[in-house]
Amino acid sequence: MKIKRALLSVSDKQGLDEFAAGLAALGIELVSTSGTARFLEEAGLAVTPIEQLTGSAEMLNGRVKTLHPRIHAGILARRGNDDDMRSLEEQGIAPIDLVVSNLYPFRRISNQRGVPETEVIENIDVGGPTMVRAAAKNFESVAVVTDPERYRFVLEELRGSDGELSLDTRRDLAAEAFAHTAGYDAAVAGWFYDTEPFPDRSVLELNKAGDLAYGENPHQRAAYYVESSARRHLLSMVEQLGGPALSFNNLWDLNAGRAIVGSFQVPACAIIKHATPCGVAVGATVDEAYELALASDPMSAFGGVVVMNRPVGAELAARIAEQVVHVLFAPGYDQDGLPSLQAKESLRILEDRERRKASPGERDFKRVLGGFLVQDRDSELDDRENMEVVTEAVPDEKQWGDLLFAWRVCKHVRSNAIVLARDLATVGIGGGQVSRVDAVKIAVDKAGDRAQGSVMASDAFFPFDDGPRLGIGAGVRAIIQPGGSKRDEEVIAAANEAGIPMVFTGRRHFLH
Repeated sequence: MKIKRALLSVSDKQGLDEFAAGLAALGIELVSTSGTARFLEEAGLAVTPIEQLTGSAEMLNGRVKTLHPRIHAGILARRGNDDDMRSLEEQGIAPIDLVVSNLYPFRRISNQRGVPETEVIENIDVGGPTMVRAAAKNFESVAVVTDPERYRFVLEELRGSDGELSLDTRRDLAAEAFAHTAGYDAAVAGWFYDTEPFPDRSVLELNKAGDLAYGENPHQRAAYYVESSARRHLLSMVEQLGGPALSFNNLWDLNAGRAIVGSFQVPACAIIKHATPCGVAVGATVDEAYELALASDPMSAFGGVVVMNRPVGAELAARIAEQVVHVLFAPGYDQDGLPSLQAKESLRILEDRERRKASPGERDFKRVLGGFLVQDRDSELDDRENMEVVTEAVPDEKQWGDLLFAWRVCKHVRSNAIVLARDLATVGIGGGQVSRVDAVKIAVDKAGDRAQGSVMASDAFFPFDDGPRLGIGAGVRAIIQPGGSKRDEEVIAAANEAGIPMVFTGRRHFLH
């Protein structure tokens, strides 16, 4: 299909001057609305004003400009339909072969603080989506471009085919256009629904960030998508400095590690295997935190994902290079230490340059058969002031530090979750068990002699006193848990018999 006339009406003018100049060089007539026309004329391009086609001036301060039969007939007319083309000829309407449009910046405006509601509403585009949908519907006769990233691709095809665009290209562009307007409408609906935490209808716009080699297993296809309304995402402002492409499991593990270290203000390190921590620690330096996290379970750390909230210096880089690590994530790297890491061909080195905070009120989604479970994100940190010491013994300050640390880590371990910690580092983690006492057994076994003098955290209440007694027998000297069991008195009695403190948080942190 030969492109002879293009209608350009965009809010995002990035790259438009170069694209329009390329169209003009191919002899394509440029038709445009007021703001876009001025932009193109300032770039030295000849533009046909939209009023010349409609015979009407823009109305209502720009609210009405492309909503006109002479525009939509030119877009919707089917070139192979004799009746359609006869109608255009009778009305003196020239066909429009290419529509270039991206919509008012509603999402950017509505996300800004303090913007008056009237301004947000004025950024709800009406004519743009209508025009884009019309062009996409008539893709057999018309091409539509909504993404500036597509300009170069479209120009290259036009130049290589004497001003024509293939049907396959027009179909692909139409799919992108409908996705574009659907995402736009989802953002508008979300703004109207903003006061409702769980509205009757919810629409997500997901943009593919990239394909993945495979899913959890080699026979599963996979890709990484980003929620368009999120301020940041798992890999936003993240640069890969070395290693092979990231896999599905790499990203799932990385997500867990970022959640853990992000909950600490002091230098912290988390080592992740199968989306659960095998070692977590904080320290005076990130070097110290890494060594303590690694010591928690060095065997399980083999081939893990290491996440830190401080830059990696040369000495630490050399130390990590000695280990088998699949992913290393940190907010910076010493240039002298980077070569030792990059020499590890299988190590994916990620540098985090993101400084934006997460969008408030983000929801968690879990896929189930034919739908999603949606919930608030479990992102709040529990305060010591809201916790209750329920035993005769009271934690000293050192124990309080370890208890709060273990409790913070515990919420990121698959339930049933048990964390043993000492000196602000995990020494034994048991999670993902159907029995809480089995989780205690695993944590105690992992800790070995290091359980002596440790504290124990449980993500939910102990239904019986067997779990606490097992931990106490291994050397646990303080326990933190939500409380709320029918047998709380028996559990508290076990702690009192051992003369150790027990703290109730009053809040559970299951992670299924």
